[in-house]
Amino acid sequence: MRLFVAVAPPAEVLDELDAACAPLRAGREDLRWTSREAWHVTLAFLGEVAETSANRLLPRLERAAWRHQQFALAFAGAGAFPAAGRANVLWSGLSGDRRALAELAASVNAAATRAGAEPPDRGRRFRPHLTLARCRAPADVGALVTLLDGYHGQPWTADEIFLIHSRLGGRPRFQTLGNWPLRVPDPSVTGAREP
Repeated sequence: MRLFVAVAPPAEVLDELDAACAPLRAGREDLRWTSREAWHVTLAFLGEVAETSANRLLPRLERAAWRHQQFALAFAGAGAFPAAGRANVLWSGLSGDRRALAELAASVNAAATRAGAEPPDRGRRFRPHLTLARCRAPADVGALVTLLDGYHGQPWTADEIFLIHSRLGGRPRFQTLGNWPLRVPDPSVTGAREP
């Protein structure tokens, strides 16, 4: 089964980002805009995973989540992969505690590897983002990146991780196989990060 691990922003945050993107969608038939229901921030794409590895992954993801405290993020700016002038993907970036997000992603990747579900892109630099659109052929999305560059959404708390089974074909379909909370910061502990 095709799996990935992600954090999911709250509905009001997605509503705000969706409203910012709405006027940009007109006239860009060369882009396949992702559906709001599928918006997430991927921590690790695992690709095809055998059922035995998927079963070993569940308790490891629970332990990985529990090692990390909740932290604050916000959607901010935009960019494109590999570049705005010849993009395959248009994305929204993130601000907030990106270090905590990267540390969580590293823990999730390690848990997956120990479970026998090593991510196919393991070792690649973590580039947190939310995919807004995919391009059928490389496209110039520089104007869209510029328009979204000043976007800064409301802060939200990343408070749990999700293991998602994705099915391709037509419109991707997602099924949550498990979710695990991150720890609530203890303000009495010196050095605890505030969300």
